[in-house]
Amino acid sequence: MGQEYAQCTGQFVVRVFQDAGESLNPRFTAFQAIADPLRRLSPRRGAELAARVREAAGLAGLPDELLGRFPHQLSGGQKARVGIARAVALEPRLLILDEPTAALDVSVQVVILQLLETLKQRLGMSYLFVSHDLNVVRLLCDRVLVMYLGKIVESGPVEVVFDNPAHPYTKALVAAIPSLDQRGIRRLRLSGEPRSPIDPDPNTCRFYGRCPKGQSNCATIIPDLRAFDAGRSVACHYPEVGIRAETATAA
Repeated sequence: MGQEYAQCTGQFVVRVFQDAGESLNPRFTAFQAIADPLRRLSPRRGAELAARVREAAGLAGLPDELLGRFPHQLSGGQKARVGIARAVALEPRLLILDEPTAALDVSVQVVILQLLETLKQRLGMSYLFVSHDLNVVRLLCDRVLVMYLGKIVESGPVEVVFDNPAHPYTKALVAAIPSLDQRGIRRLRLSGEPRSPIDPDPNTCRFYGRCPKGQSNCATIIPDLRAFDAGRSVACHYPEVGIRAETATAA
């Protein structure tokens, strides 16, 4: 399989890359880029393939007159639409989106996010959305998994996690989201430096040394991801909810 596509139990899992311009073959027109996975992984050929390419382009809001253009002839938003059309052409059940709006202007980001929300509802797809933009995560996702140095530290429904974070790192992330109303907010800065993710100590919490609630057992017993409340799981010896009046500098 190509890097962009995988097949599992008869259903496609497809990835949309962070930088659409870098992920498109510069020698392929938009039409050829969208057709490529169909030629590899579907029985469609000839007129049937061409019809599916145009249908997928239409779903992504890409006009027919742009299908003959090469990537260097397209804007950032148009290249993003080609990447999305290429993905939905296979009718995937799961779409992995790796920061799909990171390389776009803010105004274009909004349009692409609205498109992704529409496609999710219209096509019945599930998204695995990877992002550092917490506002986008809250807007687009139903559930969230918070990771620190490659390990999940908290997971649960978006509103539950954002409104009442339980893990200290999640609290720092949520508190660091810019807000117009900063009155009465107690500020907290995480101390220390992140541990190396290359060879982590299997017996030490990865957040130990930066965590304001860390105790001696955090250095010797790594917390498992355990059920906590309201459909949420937390990997922390001392999870806590109900305290939101914090801001932090998090990395």
